[in-house]
Amino acid sequence: MTTLDPSLLLRAYSVGVFPMADSRGAEDVYWVEPKKRAILPLDGFHLSRSLRKFVRSDRFRVTRDKDFAATLAACAESRPERPDTWINPAIEAAYGDLHRRGYAHSIECWRGSDLVGGLYGVRLGRAFFGESMFSRESNASKVALAHLVARTRAGGFVLLDCQFMTDHLASLGAIEISRDDYTSLLDSALGSSGADSGSAGAGALFAAGADLGALEDSEGADSDGALPGHVISQALGQTS
Repeated sequence: MTTLDPSLLLRAYSVGVFPMADSRGAEDVYWVEPKKRAILPLDGFHLSRSLRKFVRSDRFRVTRDKDFAATLAACAESRPERPDTWINPAIEAAYGDLHRRGYAHSIECWRGSDLVGGLYGVRLGRAFFGESMFSRESNASKVALAHLVARTRAGGFVLLDCQFMTDHLASLGAIEISRDDYTSLLDSALGSSGADSGSAGAGALFAAGADLGALEDSEGADSDGALPGHVISQALGQTS
């Protein structure tokens, strides 16, 4: 079974490359660099009237990094619309390691004690690389993404990478850009940190950066950092 070195994985992200597997049961992974890259401009998130109303309803309790492992496992589950997944055990283990090191994060939607939706991704510098999302209840993944966008906007991020375009992401404001344009945005988001890996190690290179927890000082955040919908709605402002 292939293993992914965390430092190698971070350096891959710093040059616009990420791993995938052919299936859940695949033993190997391969590296991907799309010719067209999907990103979600942080000032272009499409918060429709109905989604804004849903976010403000607080139907779900939305947390950050409360249960990364369960979120990752849920993203790896087969679903009717996607019988198989690109998240194999090697990838699952590697991102769990990145989470323990402080580079991989999750946003979770809860109904009571049940995890009903969420997403996870990787933070480097001022970039967040969205990896996968899931939904067990209607609108749960949209609410998780709205919370992520609000957090990235407030936390000083400049790039939200979605990797591949889907109809779902397009409906929320994602766009496709060329590899060259993506590289320019990535370089800006990482500053000089990704330019020379040297021998310092990825931890030293990417320790500083934007903050997904910036909104958690807002009035209404609870002890787990869960934020009420009205805070998210206000943080998103007039994006549409």
